[in-house]
Formats: sequence, structure tokens, C-alpha cells
Amino acid sequence: MSITYKQAGVDINEADKFIKMISPLVKTTFRKEVLTDIGLFAGLFRLDMKKYRQPVLVSGTDGVGTKLKIAFEANRHDTVGIDLVAMCVNDILTLGAEPLFFLDYFAVGKLNAERATQVIKGIVEGCRQAGCALIGGETAEMPGFYKKNEYDLSGFAVGVVNKGEIIDGTEIKEGDSIIGVASSGLHSNGFSLVRKVLFDRAKMKIDQYVAELGCSLADELLKPTKIYVKAYFALKGRVKVKGMAHITGGGIPGNLPRIFPENKTAVIYKNQWHIHPVFQLIQTAGKVKESEMFKVFNMGIGYVFIIDSKDVKKALNILNKKGYRAYLIGEVIKGKGKIKIE
Repeated sequence: MSITYKQAGVDINEADKFIKMISPLVKTTFRKEVLTDIGLFAGLFRLDMKKYRQPVLVSGTDGVGTKLKIAFEANRHDTVGIDLVAMCVNDILTLGAEPLFFLDYFAVGKLNAERATQVIKGIVEGCRQAGCALIGGETAEMPGFYKKNEYDLSGFAVGVVNKGEIIDGTEIKEGDSIIGVASSGLHSNGFSLVRKVLFDRAKMKIDQYVAELGCSLADELLKPTKIYVKAYFALKGRVKVKGMAHITGGGIPGNLPRIFPENKTAVIYKNQWHIHPVFQLIQTAGKVKESEMFKVFNMGIGYVFIIDSKDVKKALNILNKKGYRAYLIGEVIKGKGKIKIE
């Protein structure tokens, strides 16, 4: 007897339904520079050569990691797409790049058009927040490769910066100030430890209300990663930014040194900002050392700007008026390697 592709586990009709469902959503992210429609083999994007006379393209790729396990458990899929975009655009932003366009890769064992559309809604929202266009992607249905109702996500962002405006940390000097911008919570890092502590050890349930958090565990753990594009462009031209760091896996100690010139390090004052209760919950439930917490999590600071000390007040005012909670959290000092957290 003959066999069909659908009997093998791949439903082309469901894929066609999915494309029809997401096309109107995706088009809402299009900028005037997008020259192609949905459905072609590749996307076209025209650079604005009046705005960028010495354009340097900046690219970054990332995923959401095991935070997806939380989405599967809670059966909530409309925020992980924001995480995906945030992890990519926040990275390219550290070089001063304006995010231009984004592409996603969505892989699943069996495609469910409605659930997949929820994922794309998150990606669309992330692109809107970042000001970039979702110009393409790939949906891979791979029977037997993923567990039932599970999927994986990865993304790719491209931005641009004028050659003379690249921010690479070379101008950072001793005495410069470190501005920390608040995270929304865990963002998209450390979830292997989160799941080990809260679910395996503390035996908490995904839908459990947690008084210290003021919400359910699912609500807290699925808070999307904050996108900091508007924060930088609010400062640009008004405050000289010498360096930026996206605080992801490795925390402040692991990410801040990546932008320092030789013989420069930093001292960070941990009492200068609000450490969200979710970090305290994890530390207490898992008996995790504070040093380990700072190595794994952002601890309430999702993005860092390094500026001249004379510009601190101005920068804080700009960021706070733009809706970002920002704090003076430290300063640059002489030294190599390890960040001091006091």
C-alpha cells in the first residue's frame, strides 16, 4: 500500500494553514526598507545609505534555552518569542548597532498551527519593541525528533552601525561610571538551575501562587527578556556611551569584562539596585551561594552602560523618563580579570 508524507508525520496542509495565519502578523513588523513579501526563498532589505554612509553590518544569533521547558509545562507560548528576539538584538546593540531585521528557526515534532502562531506572535512583538523587521524564517516539522508538544527556537538578527560610531570599549578609562538598567527578572538564562531548585528540590508547581513574587510561578518565570534598544538610542547623541554589556549567562562577572580594555576592571556595589524576589527565592530554596547566584543570573541588572562620571545624572534622568529603571551601580578601576562585587 502507498504511504503519504502526512502518514509519516509531516502535515503540509497544517504548514500552509500556519503561514496564512502568521503572514498578517509578520507584515506589521515591516520597515520601508523591506523589499520582499512573505513566502519567497529569501528576504531583501535595502540599506538607507543617507543615514549610514559608512555602514558596518552587525550580526548575532541565539536561542531561548531551557526556558522553553517552562513554556511547555505552563502551555503558554506567547512570550518566548520576545525572549528570542531580545537575546539577539540586545547582543548586537552592545556595538552601537540599530537592529534592522530578524529571522527565526522554529523546529517541532508535529506542527500545531495555533500553538505555533502564539510563538510567532511573541517574535513579532519582540521585533516591534526592537524596531526591526521579521523578514523570514524556517518552520521545520521533524517527526520523532522532539517530544510531543515540544519545540525549539533559534533566531538571527542583523543590524548596522556607521564605522565611526562602533562602540567597542576602547575608550573606557579608570573612573568611568557604570550604569545598570533593570531586568524584568530572570530573562533567559540560568533555567537549568531554576528548574533543579524550584521543581526538583523545592517541589513547587508551575501554577503555584508564590506570595513573595505576588504572582504564580509561571507568571514570574515566563516574564519576557527586556529589550534595551530604545534605552541606548535615547542616550545616543546626548550622552557619550563608551561601552555596553548585555548581562546574560555568566552574570555581571562574566559579561562586563568582555568589553574592558587591558588593565581595566570594575567594582560593583550590589546595594545600589533592587534585587528581585525571584533571585532571593532561588537562593534560599536551593541554598545557593551568593557568588554562584551572581555567576549564573543577571541579579536584576539586564544591561549596562559605561559612561563618563560627569554624565551620570543626565543619563539616569534620560533612562528613567524613557521608562527604564536605571542605577549607578559601580565604577571602572585599574586591574585585570575578576570583577569586585561589594
